[in-house]
Amino acid sequence: MAIARSDITGAVLSGGQGARMGGADKGLQPFRGTPLAQHALERLKPQVGSRIVNANRHLESYRAMGVPVWPDAEGGFQGPLAGILASLQHCDTGWLVTVPCDAPHFPHDLVARLSAAVHDASAAAAVVEAPDEAGVVRLQSVFLMLRARLAPGLASALGGGERKVERWLSAVGCVRVRYDDSEPFANLNTLEELRALEAGPVR
Repeated sequence: MAIARSDITGAVLSGGQGARMGGADKGLQPFRGTPLAQHALERLKPQVGSRIVNANRHLESYRAMGVPVWPDAEGGFQGPLAGILASLQHCDTGWLVTVPCDAPHFPHDLVARLSAAVHDASAAAAVVEAPDEAGVVRLQSVFLMLRARLAPGLASALGGGERKVERWLSAVGCVRVRYDDSEPFANLNTLEELRALEAGPVR
């Protein structure tokens, strides 16, 4: 890893409305007996120095997972950029890595590869890209590594109405980290998808 693990905070983004899951709080949905957000925290644990959660509901349930929990600064569920900003603002290290709460199989080498990419390119941010089932390469836009000092610029962008993660990343000079398989990054949007993944192989 190019950047010391102790200088990286891992943030699990769990602040959405869960609209396509009937309004359920995704991060608290059980996956093999454990809340999804807890799975993400455990997968991050050996990859980062410290961990936090971004959540806007059921904060005590998230705090029971044993890490600091930070809601968006502004209410109204303004999207993933708001969760990224809240995480950056409460990041006590030089770098932040974000993952969504609903992708429990993200790679064990995620942080190492993002770290190497920002180091090699002297970049302020890195994002995952991977081909979809049709072979079209797409950004996995909330699997990110960011310098903590990007927080003021992101706050300004949000204040100006920016809501698109990919557009903001383009503006800050983000490098891309290519994975050959998009399945580990797939988000669970319905309870049916969650149960199907639960029935699949352990990774």
